[in-house]
Amino acid sequence: MQKTPLTYQQQLRYSRHIMLPQLDIDGQERLWQSHALIIGVGGLGCAVGQYLAASGVGTLTLVDNDEIDVTNLQRQILYKESDIGSSKCCAAKKQLSALNSEININTIEAFFDASTSTEQLFNNIDIVIDCSDNLATRNALNSACFNAKVPLASGSAIRMEGQVACFTMDENSHCYGCLSQFFSEQTQSCSESGVLSPIVGLIGSIQATEALKMLAGLPSGLSEHLLLVDGLSMEFNRFKIAKNSQCAVCSI
Repeated sequence: MQKTPLTYQQQLRYSRHIMLPQLDIDGQERLWQSHALIIGVGGLGCAVGQYLAASGVGTLTLVDNDEIDVTNLQRQILYKESDIGSSKCCAAKKQLSALNSEININTIEAFFDASTSTEQLFNNIDIVIDCSDNLATRNALNSACFNAKVPLASGSAIRMEGQVACFTMDENSHCYGCLSQFFSEQTQSCSESGVLSPIVGLIGSIQATEALKMLAGLPSGLSEHLLLVDGLSMEFNRFKIAKNSQCAVCSI
């Protein structure tokens, strides 16, 4: 990664990051040089996108093929009533560019699944943040990240609960496939089961936190753990993930 010094104005803008001894100016420069791929700009992606853009991640690529519906406005906080019927990618890019005009934002209006070619999509990507809303995409993205050795920050939210896990995707890494078999009702979505609006913001914020740490060269607190969040009881439970020797992705 070639170092690009921050300008004085950038140092001022990101000064509250630079004050952190764990980050300092070196960490902020790493963020500025980074490229994050966000799959899905719904509830999770709106939160992730805002924090990564505000934090000075230099390049974001947004992937989503959906259009904004009135039911999205309850939780997808990048969008307004006037955006109904518009492309989520286009509306998200407009809002994120208004937040930080210095970063580069690419948009791909497509649905990510097992048939998606990742050779070009993953080119120069430093991390993938999975903000999708279905199991098929999560599994396809997990396999693609493991094969490409690109770190993955995975999150999901439904009803009043959510989960986050991060994977380094190195040679000894476990993956999402190691834990996905333990969860039931995986085919349900927010449109079928509902979701409390701040839950997606909470989970997305945790994903963004871990992604920023990994991009800045800091270890993720969830790289070997699964975080379960119960929004009703406000209980947070963190479990260590064991590598599954029978995993169809990382144990082949």
